[in-house]
Amino acid sequence: MKEAVAAAIQDVRPSLQADGGDIELVDVSEDGVVSVQLKGACNGCPMAKMTLKQGVEKYLKEQVPGVTEVVEA
Repeated sequence: MKEAVAAAIQDVRPSLQADGGDIELVDVSEDGVVSVQLKGACNGCPMAKMTLKQGVEKYLKEQVPGVTEVVEA
C-alpha cells in the first residue's frame, strides 16, 4: 500500500507546490493511517489542516483502498 500512497501523493504535490508548499510521505501504518509532513508555505499555514483533511486525505481515500486517515507527522 505504501507504493500506491506514494504515487497518489505525487498527484497532489503540484497543487501544493503551486502555492509554495510541499508534502512528504513519512509512513503508512498497517491500519491505513498515512503520516505526512507538510513543508514550505504549507508548514504552519492556517489552512493546512483543511488542506490535509479535505484535500489530501479525501484524494488518498479515493485512490488507495485501505487508507483510513491522513495525519501530520
